[in-house]
Amino acid sequence: MPNHGKRYVEAAKTVGDGAPKSPKEALEMVKNAASAKFDETVDIAVKLGVDPRHGDQMVRGNTNLPHGTGKVRKVAVISQGDKAAEAEAAGADRVGGEDLVKDIQGGWMDFDVLLATPDVMNLVGRLGSILRAKMPSKKAGTVADDIGRVVKEIKTASRVEYRVEKTGIVHAPLGKVSFDIDQLTQNFTALIDALVKAKPASAKGRYLQKITVSSTMGPGVSIDTQEAARMAGK
Repeated sequence: MPNHGKRYVEAAKTVGDGAPKSPKEALEMVKNAASAKFDETVDIAVKLGVDPRHGDQMVRGNTNLPHGTGKVRKVAVISQGDKAAEAEAAGADRVGGEDLVKDIQGGWMDFDVLLATPDVMNLVGRLGSILRAKMPSKKAGTVADDIGRVVKEIKTASRVEYRVEKTGIVHAPLGKVSFDIDQLTQNFTALIDALVKAKPASAKGRYLQKITVSSTMGPGVSIDTQEAARMAGK
């Protein structure tokens, strides 16, 4: 059993009896329970009714949150020519071609998101064994021809990527505890809507199995999955 600190234990007393709450109520509890001296991130964990061991049940993609995540992320871009210039103009932290690939092969990983344009995928292919889940791909939205738009979305923290883990859980940020409740609720709805739309055709049974929200240092609060699904469908 986890050995939580005094602050966590006190916060846990404010989140009720553990019964699933409405999304808005749960997010309000998370905000009220946050007590760290920094602006904690509000995170979501969604257990999906999929088996990621089967390729046709992999849930992966990205969506834009209407109020962003509040996180500043470093973006590197593998590109060349006019597209490299477009990425630089959009605010990418580093842009390169062969030189950037060689640096990553040498151990340079000072970025949160790596993007690429389709014309350099022969270079990007060399990094598969190094990058693994961070490998740029069209499915994840990290390989794109309109690279300037994608860089801006990520640098302004409006885009969030999601990928189901081997346990069937998707983790993602929803914003900061300093966001107002309507902002967090709208971000929540946007993410759940994206996950519902990404449901694999081969997934059987209940798709949204469990949803929990929490702040960086706070306890989790369960959300009523049926109500969440209804909100996403509007």
